[in-house]
Amino acid sequence: MNKKIGYGLLLAAALAAPFGIYPVFLMKIICFALFACAFNLLIGFTGLLSFGHAAFFGGAGYIAGYVLTKLGLPTEVGLLAGTAAGALIGLVMGSLAIRRQGIYFTMITLALAQMLYFVCLQMPFTGGEDGLQGVPRGHLFGFIDLGNDLTLYYVVLAIAVAGFALIMRTVNSPFGQVLKAIKENEPRAISLGYDVSRYKLLAFVLSAALSGLAGSTKTLVLGFETLTDVHWTMSGLVVLMTLVGGLGTIIGPIVGALIIIVLENKLGDIGNWLASVTHIEWFSGLGESVTIVTGFIFIVCVLAFRRGIVGEISALLKRSGAR
Repeated sequence: MNKKIGYGLLLAAALAAPFGIYPVFLMKIICFALFACAFNLLIGFTGLLSFGHAAFFGGAGYIAGYVLTKLGLPTEVGLLAGTAAGALIGLVMGSLAIRRQGIYFTMITLALAQMLYFVCLQMPFTGGEDGLQGVPRGHLFGFIDLGNDLTLYYVVLAIAVAGFALIMRTVNSPFGQVLKAIKENEPRAISLGYDVSRYKLLAFVLSAALSGLAGSTKTLVLGFETLTDVHWTMSGLVVLMTLVGGLGTIIGPIVGALIIIVLENKLGDIGNWLASVTHIEWFSGLGESVTIVTGFIFIVCVLAFRRGIVGEISALLKRSGAR
């Protein structure tokens, strides 16, 4: 019941947020939150560390942008095409990567994602280093005008809530219980008769499809797609979001995405505010040190908050309740 209340409060805050905060910035956070939740489904509940999720996120963004810009198809078709592209790329990558375990699995996903990066760099429809520009928002179902930021915000929020609900349903289903068993003790899961490779592949494809949905939605929101989203640094960023928020928790990736995106976009403003309050001029240069600050936060979380922010809070509440 407490969890349902928490989810309800979170949804209420999300519904009210665009009336006080710039909607496009909020939509960017929501897209990355969905991306981080999709990644967490794979690493947090299946135990597979992929370092190639940028391929699904950025690849789907390019496909969605191409469908909307070059083919002129409806918005919903573009989003579905991007999601399908993410799933297809995940199927190909997963079929190759799950044959190995541990660091070998991780490095295979990284290598395949970098191959896609160079494909996107060379393909004419991606725009190369200039990116795919001028992606139209269009009309959803032919009558919902997405040109209005507030309207688009609630559409993006609905997409994210649907994706989040699918992840929760998956985690709490018998399929999700098998995934947790694979993470805890894969040999025992095999001994119980489960086709572990098939379960891993299904989890990989589902995570890739949801990442593709997040990438497609982000392209629709911002109106462009660039190589940044398919570069390996994007894979590192989603790992950072998940670890900071709380690996293997439901809400953790959302919190991690919120913290990292706010730092990336508002660190300069935060630094200027700190400089004005403390009269220490050094803080005014924080906006140029985003990578250093996020790296510092990552180190602090690894050393002091091994479970991530949400994981540590949950553990603290459990200890308090047990007393």
